[in-house]
Amino acid sequence: MKSVRAFFAVLLLPVLAFIGFERMAIGAEGPAQSPANRWWKGNLHTHSLWSDGDDYPEMIAAWYKAQGYHFLAISDHNLMQLGQQWLTTKTNHGGGEVLAKYVARFGPDRVEQRISKGTNHQVRLRPLPEYRVWLEEPGRFLMIPSEEITDRHLTAPIHLNVTNIKEPLKPAGGTNVVDVIQRNVDAVAAQRERTRQPMFLHVNHPNFGWGITAEELMQVQGERFFEVYNGHPSVNNEGDLLHAGTERMWDIILTWRIAMLNLPPMLGIAVDDSHHYHQTGLKFSNSGRGWVMVRAGNLTAESLIPAMEAGDFYGSSGVVLKDVRRDGARLVIEIDAEPGVSYRTEFIGTKKNFDRANQPIKAKSGTPLRVTHTYSDDVGKVFGAIDGPVATYEFAGDELYVRAKVTSSKPKPNPYRKGETGAAWVQPFRP
Repeated sequence: MKSVRAFFAVLLLPVLAFIGFERMAIGAEGPAQSPANRWWKGNLHTHSLWSDGDDYPEMIAAWYKAQGYHFLAISDHNLMQLGQQWLTTKTNHGGGEVLAKYVARFGPDRVEQRISKGTNHQVRLRPLPEYRVWLEEPGRFLMIPSEEITDRHLTAPIHLNVTNIKEPLKPAGGTNVVDVIQRNVDAVAAQRERTRQPMFLHVNHPNFGWGITAEELMQVQGERFFEVYNGHPSVNNEGDLLHAGTERMWDIILTWRIAMLNLPPMLGIAVDDSHHYHQTGLKFSNSGRGWVMVRAGNLTAESLIPAMEAGDFYGSSGVVLKDVRRDGARLVIEIDAEPGVSYRTEFIGTKKNFDRANQPIKAKSGTPLRVTHTYSDDVGKVFGAIDGPVATYEFAGDELYVRAKVTSSKPKPNPYRKGETGAAWVQPFRP
């Protein structure tokens, strides 16, 4: 870690010299594929009344199951859904119509209620081990334990989801943004090693509160995933005039990790980050906006997690793919096209001889701001665009990586921003 940090003492200078760093020889063939594998749809970022969501976890899980999702991780802040937890209800917080719907769906015998201290009406929040048995079905629907580790450094919010966590983890803290992320990554790795349970951490919404820059995220070791798309209206996926959007950050991170830092590529996840289940619209974070499609043999955490770690998944906000495959020197993407909807696939990447120049963004005083640098147009360049349900890219051999984004003409039924249409994000391949 010291060598990486020492490197970044150089990286953050206005004039950069990059000498002596080996390019990483990662697997160039892409994920292994088997005829027995199939696509499984799931959401890895969701909230309930256990923290700052506004519905009961059983109700949330039942909605996802009814909508055809195969797996769900409810990732409440700094806790797992374990132990005894009683919710004091209010009309706008677990009571009123929300409680009535809960009782109607699961029956009065399964909804435990009491009066506390003479006047407070309370409902027991059922822990995951109790309610998952009401909803899970082998090969059809799976609940995955999760926690959103909610940390920060000074004013920078740093949120990280742990998928298939076994024991709760407290925020680790740290001396700077990179250190905070790294300490939490290391804590997850230590739990995985000790318990032998497959699990992974992903970095949530880096632009929420402008918490994490590309330069900070690219340095983290042992972390492979981040949210390139988050359906919450307050996470700034697109960035602004001062801040890079998450897709621009992804290309910067991929380029530097592969070419300069000898680290594996970062993979992009799409999620809901849903909190609101009774009001819809641009002000609310609703379900059904973002998800992952994972190609694996079985609907189990033991099958899904290795598939994601191998990159055999894509993120989606509305586009469904039939296939993503490496065919010799070609990358082939087949879209499950809807009638009357048009599709465009962009192949995006960086060449090995890219211009490495980058500059910090400065305040009027000349002081560098803690925002993602500006980089050459060589980083994250569109190599080609193809319209239609099938798109192919022929590797030239001089690419560091190639990823793909598929966009559709179909408006999203419940967008997080005006004018949003469906998209899919394919993980990076090496030539």
